[in-house]
Amino acid sequence: MLEIQILRDQKARAVAGLKKRGFSEERLLAIDQIVSLDDQRKDLQTQLDVLLNERNTLSEEIGNLFKSGKAQEANQLKVKVQATKDAAEALESKLQETKAALDALLVTLPNIPHTTVPEGKTPEDNKVHKAWEGALPTLPANAIPHWELAEKYNLIDFKLGTFLTGSGFPLYRGKGARLQRALISYFLDQARRAGFEEIQPPLMVNAESAYATGQLPDKEAQMYYVEKDDLYLIPTAEVPVTNMYRGQIVAESDLPIKLTAYTPCFRREAGSYGSDVKGLNRVHQFDKVEIVQFEHPSRSYDTLMEMVSHVSHLMDSLELPYRILHLCGGDMGFTSATTYDFEVWSAAQQKWLEVSSVSNFESFQANRMKMRFRDDKGKMQLVHTLNGSALALARIVAALLENNQTEKGIRLPQVLVPYTGFEWIGEES
Repeated sequence: MLEIQILRDQKARAVAGLKKRGFSEERLLAIDQIVSLDDQRKDLQTQLDVLLNERNTLSEEIGNLFKSGKAQEANQLKVKVQATKDAAEALESKLQETKAALDALLVTLPNIPHTTVPEGKTPEDNKVHKAWEGALPTLPANAIPHWELAEKYNLIDFKLGTFLTGSGFPLYRGKGARLQRALISYFLDQARRAGFEEIQPPLMVNAESAYATGQLPDKEAQMYYVEKDDLYLIPTAEVPVTNMYRGQIVAESDLPIKLTAYTPCFRREAGSYGSDVKGLNRVHQFDKVEIVQFEHPSRSYDTLMEMVSHVSHLMDSLELPYRILHLCGGDMGFTSATTYDFEVWSAAQQKWLEVSSVSNFESFQANRMKMRFRDDKGKMQLVHTLNGSALALARIVAALLENNQTEKGIRLPQVLVPYTGFEWIGEES
């Protein structure tokens, strides 16, 4: 959630940023409405504080009058206390209504894009931050897409997954399951060596957690909801891991806080059709290793690029062709101030597939969940939050299978062999 003080003191920046996201002049009126409601809130709070102080003073005076045997004067003041109490209750009710209206309007505003975020409204307007400069894989003449490879080598059973649950829930078996486990272990080990503490969080969260990281109310339709228990299946480990510090004040010396977690991720992916959902291209359940950082505002953009470098190292070690896109204002997530997407080349499908997003949210999430630190001058500040996929497995597996297929079978990258226990899938197994 945006800080109201930013909307007050940096209105020109807010307007420019929201226009970059495609906000119309009419939608931008929300900024002035928010400031006006905040002024009303402050005024009502001041009036209420005066009344409550007056009531306390009168109550103390009544007690003294009774002690002094002046019951008649005390009873007269009681009438005034009741009137003050009634007025305070009316103000409290109006104050709560104003706060509710203010919060309802605030949650409709996305984060302000960083000044470096490219202009644009659609994915076609994203800018290439790093292009792939090497040769793309050359496949044999009989090359096939990963969903056919998965069936050929009995790695993934899409039909059985559909039978057990529904479309978009693949069942991994044999070497397919072992490859999944190997990738998870490899990514976690790499994160741990980079200084991230490993976390194993719950796979469901309450509404407060989903709200704090921006999934509610923006992405409610994309999450699976357990109505009886009022819980949400997590769309990413970002949600429970970031919420570990909800409502906390940390020491400045504790920053950065670096966390990593593997979890299954659950996404409804409503409205996805056609070739984009074939095989592992878009599924409702997939595995992912996430990296999360809480950082000092003055260092968060340096940290962002360190996280981009970490994901780049993973892609390089897997010997996969990839490119990095800097997302334009119209294609960024609701909570992000800037995002870099990693896309892997799918050789059999001849297209790029997104496998990671690395984002800086600045103070947006921290403001929602009230995570702060006290600086060296004693002033309370909001931390900056960052996260990234390192990596999402489904499309990584798709690319590994497709790009490494040969006449003899599928050969895996050397870094995975100690984790899988095998180098080949197929005839050389």
